[in-house]
Amino acid sequence: MSSNPREPKSDPSMRPTSISVLIVSGLAAAALGWLLISFSYGSLPDLPWSPVIVLVVLAIAEALLAQNTSARIQRKPGTLPVDPLAVARYVALAKASSLVGAISVGFSAGLVIYLALEPTQAAHADLPKAVGGLISALALVGAALWLERACRVPEKPDAKDENDSDRPTGHR
Repeated sequence: MSSNPREPKSDPSMRPTSISVLIVSGLAAAALGWLLISFSYGSLPDLPWSPVIVLVVLAIAEALLAQNTSARIQRKPGTLPVDPLAVARYVALAKASSLVGAISVGFSAGLVIYLALEPTQAAHADLPKAVGGLISALALVGAALWLERACRVPEKPDAKDENDSDRPTGHR
């Protein structure tokens, strides 16, 4: 170990997704969405439903994966053991999905706000699709964070600590 306090310490473990990173990403995407739509709304085609469908399918898939993985990691009866490499892949998927979902939430929120304030009929016709995008993106963020949490190894009390607690206190 280096004695220089300025050197970064190497920690091979993966950190949980930072909620603040998700919020900042979402806010930046909301601002970008607002700007893009406000400068080009008259020339854009109608919003499609396909992004909503894709986000919903991803959210459902990750929620099912989270439920299955959690049961397998906790070794509930009737479940097979989980492959550690698969869990690492699930965590990577969850971290990426939560960021994509947060960006989609922000972009959709900016879009919803703009469309709600726009007095045209075209804007009001696109509003349900934008709200669907917002809700499905929120579902993806929730499912991704659940999957990430499901991949954590449960805390087990140390066997040494259990044996020590049975011993009387004092010196030998």
